Amino acid sequence: MNTSIVLQARQVQAPVFSPRLQQAVRLLQMSSQEYAQALRDAAELNPFLEIDAPPQEGATEAAPSENEAAAEHFEAAAAFDRITAAPASGERHLSHDESVDLMQRVPLPDSLRAHLHGQLGVLRLSARELAFARAVVEALDDDGYLRISLADIGAALGETGGEAERELRTALRRVQALEPAGVAARDVAECLCLQLDAHADRADGRIRQLARRILEEHIGWLAARETGKLAKALAATARDVQSAIDCIRRLDPHPGWQFGETAARIVIPDVTVKKVRGTWKTSLNTSALPRVKLNTAYAQMFEKHGTSQCPAMKECLEQARWMVGGVSQRASTILDVARAIVARQKMFLEHGPLAMKPLGLREIAEEVGVHPSTVSRTVHNKYMATPAGVFELQHFFSRGLNHAAGGASAPVALQGLIRELIAVEKPVAPLSDAALARQLAQQGFRIARRTVTKYRQSMNIDPFERRRAQGTDAGTPAWPA
Repeated sequence: MNTSIVLQARQVQAPVFSPRLQQAVRLLQMSSQEYAQALRDAAELNPFLEIDAPPQEGATEAAPSENEAAAEHFEAAAAFDRITAAPASGERHLSHDESVDLMQRVPLPDSLRAHLHGQLGVLRLSARELAFARAVVEALDDDGYLRISLADIGAALGETGGEAERELRTALRRVQALEPAGVAARDVAECLCLQLDAHADRADGRIRQLARRILEEHIGWLAARETGKLAKALAATARDVQSAIDCIRRLDPHPGWQFGETAARIVIPDVTVKKVRGTWKTSLNTSALPRVKLNTAYAQMFEKHGTSQCPAMKECLEQARWMVGGVSQRASTILDVARAIVARQKMFLEHGPLAMKPLGLREIAEEVGVHPSTVSRTVHNKYMATPAGVFELQHFFSRGLNHAAGGASAPVALQGLIRELIAVEKPVAPLSDAALARQLAQQGFRIARRTVTKYRQSMNIDPFERRRAQGTDAGTPAWPA
């Protein structure tokens, strides 16, 4: 059988995204903070882009005199000559005002790893022992736990074998002896046991030993609040078991949270919705983005010199004009999508989550006149400020669940209904997920029990067993089954 390789040329049509279109798609999906930073970065690199400072309240702009206009003209010309004549360089020298930043003098909160490294620095350890201990510290997560094995740490250090494993175990014990107590534990039980040992003077020895046995042998029953089973398994009185549980509750399962600050997520709404004279009005939040404009003085100087002398500057001018146009196009798309959402979710704005309607991306795309993928990128990381709170635009989209009376309801509405049913239940006789599903079915919403469970978990509501235990612990007499 003879085989041969043949080359053939065929013409095919396939969608090709230009670099500028790819950049437009990427910028559309950014949040307002990310997009504002992208504009500032572009203005620093592109001489034709300029960030316009917002006008101060109460200030009026005076018309420049002829001398001032001439001075600005010659300054722009000189700056343009410096830009075109200067060699390309990645260095950027800060001015005196930029280099003296008062925020740089504010002390940063101490992190967990820095705190532990500081304690290791005062111990009398050899260079090898200190290196192993520091490796353990660097392997800790933000909770203060050691989630990886000692063998993996040794492999990362290039140390294997029995001797290296023993040294790593010694280093682990050294780190676990540092403050805060419970750090470098492999699991929750070990973390709490380390704290029991470190604070032995705070509890009776017998209660402390009982608490240790609960953590090491029956932590599952502890989580399920099975006090009776714990008392029977440990051959202790219910009072002593409760004292041990109270001792455990005073411990901290996340010792790493004591150090450093979790970065607060700042949400800046892109659009605002207000009711004006009975009509919902949607408007852009103009303060969310800096005002970017084309530096006309530089552009005129460049066009006067001729575009053929510097192709790189020509590309910068085209990029600047595209960025200025892209800002308005992005704002227009966001506003059109937000207005279409508000038009379909008026009942939510009027009556709350129970009135949320099912909504798909294709419905908004057909009204706005764009592709559904454009709507998906538009609502990503974009927020709307309403009288009921600030919501991400994605919050208003969901698939509908049909009910017996006809029509469909959004999952947000069903979640609100489940929350209301749980809020009015008897504390000592809470509703199970199956009972919630039956009550919803009586109201015409036929959904499965597992769907109720999924919605309850998404709202961080405890299961009925834990809610019943909390109601019993509150001192209310048990409700008959």
